[in-house]
Amino acid sequence: MQNEDQENLPPERQELRNTLYRKVKRGRRQLTPGRMLLYRVAVVIAWQLVRLFWATCRIHARPGFGRAQALVRECKSLIPVYWHQHLLWGARALLDLRDDGLKVGFLISASVDGAAPALLVQRVGGHVIRGSSTHTGARALRDYYETIVKQQVSPAITPDGPRGPVHEFKPGAVMLAQLTGKPILPISIAASRTWRFRTWDRFELPLPFSRVVIAYGEPVRMPRGLDADSLARLQLEMARKLMDLQAEARAALEARAQ
Repeated sequence: MQNEDQENLPPERQELRNTLYRKVKRGRRQLTPGRMLLYRVAVVIAWQLVRLFWATCRIHARPGFGRAQALVRECKSLIPVYWHQHLLWGARALLDLRDDGLKVGFLISASVDGAAPALLVQRVGGHVIRGSSTHTGARALRDYYETIVKQQVSPAITPDGPRGPVHEFKPGAVMLAQLTGKPILPISIAASRTWRFRTWDRFELPLPFSRVVIAYGEPVRMPRGLDADSLARLQLEMARKLMDLQAEARAALEARAQ
C-alpha cells in the first residue's frame, strides 16, 4: 500500500508508525477492523485495571525524586532502567516525571500483537517505539540515537528483559548511554504487600491498599571507548546499583512503617 493511501484510511485501519525501524516485517495475520475493535475494548479494560492498582496503592516515599526532576530538566532525555518485574510501577515512576518535561517511550513489538500494547501506551500518555528488543546492531543503535537525542524521547528499558535471566543487566542500556552521552537513571520499587508471579522475571504486583516506595537512583554516565571487558564490568556494576537501590527502597518502606 502506498503512503498516500495509508494516510487516507481511518485511524483504526492505519498501521501504527514504526519510529525505530523504517520497514516492518509483515506476518500472516492482518490488523483487521474486527481485531482492532477487540484490541480497543481490551485496552480500555486494561487501562482501568492499571488505574485501579495505581489509585488504591499509597505512595509513601520517593527517594531521589527531586534529583530525577532536576536531571530531566537538565538533560531533556535520558535512559531510565528498572527490572522487568517492576514494569507496572516502573512505568508509573516515569510518567510522574512528565510535568518536568520527560517524554517517556516504550518499546512495542512491530507485529500485529503489538497493536494493543501500543494503544495502551498512547492512552497512558507515553510514546510508542515500534521495534524488537532483541534486535541489535548498528542500525538499531542508530535509530535509538535519533529517538533519544533528536526526538528527545527517553526509552524505558528493562535490562533483564525480554526473556531474562532475571536481574541480569544486558549491554543495551550501557551501549546507548555511551553512544548518546545521556545518563542512565536507575529506578526501583518496593511494596508492603506484593503478589509475585511464578514467571521467569518474578513479576511483582503490589496488592491494592499496599504502601509503595519508588526509589530514583543516582544518574550514571558512561565513558566512551569501552572494550568488551569494560562493558561486561559496567553491566555487573549497573546490576549491583539496581539491587542496592531495591534494598534502599525496602529500607525506606520499613522506616515509614515504624
